[in-house]
Amino acid sequence: MSKAITFSEYGAPEVLRLSEVTPPEPGPGQVRIRVRAASVNPLDMKIRSGLMAGMVPAHFPVIPGLDAAGVVDSVGEGAEAAAGDEVLGATVGGSYGEYALLDRAVAKPESLSWEVAASLVTVGRTASRVLGQLGVQPGRTLLVHGAGGSVGFLAVQLAVARGITVIGTVGEHDIERVTALGATAVRYGDGWVERVKAAAPDGVDVVLDASGAGILADSVALTGDPAKVITIADMSAAQHGVRFSAGAADEGGHVLPELVQLAAEGRLTVPVWRTYPLADAAQAHTDLEAHRNHGKAVLLP
Repeated sequence: MSKAITFSEYGAPEVLRLSEVTPPEPGPGQVRIRVRAASVNPLDMKIRSGLMAGMVPAHFPVIPGLDAAGVVDSVGEGAEAAAGDEVLGATVGGSYGEYALLDRAVAKPESLSWEVAASLVTVGRTASRVLGQLGVQPGRTLLVHGAGGSVGFLAVQLAVARGITVIGTVGEHDIERVTALGATAVRYGDGWVERVKAAAPDGVDVVLDASGAGILADSVALTGDPAKVITIADMSAAQHGVRFSAGAADEGGHVLPELVQLAAEGRLTVPVWRTYPLADAAQAHTDLEAHRNHGKAVLLP
């Protein structure tokens, strides 16, 4: 037996329990890892609360979590990694545990910490996917709401590296760190539209909403076209004719290895705010739901 965080009903963070579970066995092409770090994502909390029950129905008990990094300890038939390899990736069946399964393991460079390796997976793939969906080209202007958050922070870096002009709405505490990425940071809250217009006198071409802060109507007005706005965080998207982008598809499996390489070379920064013992998963959820974090929260089994 091994330890994992589980929940058997929807609810507040307190439904998360440290439980004894049977370690999963890898199927064809899969590897099992001894988890060294598991990332906590906002989607984990939406699934736990029941907010995503219509899209991601739970089969209780559930082991939450999407991403992990660790050491391969068992391999399925046809798996490309070998026992002892240090890897990272999206998990099958949850990551908040001592063991997890990966469908497509990506090698972890030695220069990448376990915490950063686990933190990069979903947020990096999401940022890359949404930039592709927006189709924003070099020389155009992208507005990122929630540029200080994990997805927004990576989207800013990827866009700036592609020669895109980026404006990011942030809290006062994130202005300096987002500006340091090469973006123009403006304070969110009342008056943000005027501040963005002042920062982009030639207009905004496309908008990525990573904040879910009720800014879709003004964002559509700013671009003049709901097709130019995408949200990953506002469930009212359809009311505004805006696309809600979900999932973390990595067609061809090339995106994550590229992101890992960029991070290993120091060309992509993934801020880790705090680490928690596995048993403190409920506290991690509580802290993130209270927006106390400034970067990724990571569980260390």
